[in-house]
Amino acid sequence: MSADTVQTSGHPRRKRGVWITIVIVVLLVVLMVVHILTGQKAKTGQPPQVVSAAVATRGDMPEMLTALGTVTPVATVNVLPQLSGYLTAVGYQEGQDVEKGQFLAQIDPRQYEINKQQAQAQLAKDQATLDQARTDLARYTQLHEQKSIAEQTYTDQKFTVAQAQAAVAADKAAVAQDELDLVYCHITAPVAGRVGLRLVDPGNYVTQSTSPGIVTITQMKPTTVQFTVPQNSLAKVLQRVNGGAKLPVAAYASDNSRQIASGTLYALSNQMATSTGTVALRATFANDDEALFPNEFVNVRMLVDTLHQAVLVPTPAVQSGAPGDYVYLVNADQTVSVHKVTPGPSDGQFTAILAGLDAGQQVVTDGMDRLSDGAKIRVAQAQPAGAASTGATPAAHGGKRAHGAAANTSS
Repeated sequence: MSADTVQTSGHPRRKRGVWITIVIVVLLVVLMVVHILTGQKAKTGQPPQVVSAAVATRGDMPEMLTALGTVTPVATVNVLPQLSGYLTAVGYQEGQDVEKGQFLAQIDPRQYEINKQQAQAQLAKDQATLDQARTDLARYTQLHEQKSIAEQTYTDQKFTVAQAQAAVAADKAAVAQDELDLVYCHITAPVAGRVGLRLVDPGNYVTQSTSPGIVTITQMKPTTVQFTVPQNSLAKVLQRVNGGAKLPVAAYASDNSRQIASGTLYALSNQMATSTGTVALRATFANDDEALFPNEFVNVRMLVDTLHQAVLVPTPAVQSGAPGDYVYLVNADQTVSVHKVTPGPSDGQFTAILAGLDAGQQVVTDGMDRLSDGAKIRVAQAQPAGAASTGATPAAHGGKRAHGAAANTSS
């Protein structure tokens, strides 16, 4: 076979290979175009996201300050002995309520009774000396008027009387001191309250101001709760207090499960704590049921003021992110838009909106995980706020709020 025959047979093969390559490239391009068009169609055809929503309404919102407080008794007295001696008797039971002046303990008084008798004897002696000196002075006065004695003798006698008077005065003070010591031997309660556990048993020798003392008395009622507020919140509190307002304060259990007592604010500290930027406040409680126990930790809620006719939304509707504080506003075309707001006080369930939202506008409260600005939504069937969980509007706000909130649903 000649060379011309071989070249003629190889040319159709190369031509077929070129056409096969072109067909493959065209098919790949068609597949890519179909994939792109199909993907766009699927994306534009995504169903709207189901969300829950609520209508912003107007109502009253209390401005509350919350803090951790400590129950601080009005009076806590550590009873100390004021002289030395053996403790002979204890007149109280541990944990007993005592009245002011009630007998608590007795120190052996015999030594102090002897001291008093000695002082009384010295007083009698010096009193006799004074009487004698006065008698002599009366006689010397008559002789002095008759010019029968020297002037020096008359003058010395007057000084002798003065010295005797001073000695009698000192003796009377010594007797009074001994009588006071006998009073100190009989220890009584300086304030009304509840005694703690016994610190010293009878038979022990106690000394003046001995530690830890005889017993500790704590006044149970009324009592106070001390707590702190940040400096940024102080201006509002001062404004209300200086205006004569009695700010109500409620004490709750450490786990916030129940309210323990109600009272009023009555004192503010005169200095700011520079290390924490807070100021100490104290509220008083009647504590008739003794529900507040000394040194107990409680949660404090103080009502500073009330915003009237504020725009209110459920608290979950307010989000924080790159734009700041915002809500997802439900538009008329069933889309959402990011709407910046200025939140105010909150009671946990509802939040007041100070700016950026009007009453009647609808905001998303649940189902915001995959939302974005302009996303399509479908609002679930709306229910009144709180109907799904509590069945009523919180009583703390007088039932003046009625929100249209959607029940939580899953798509």
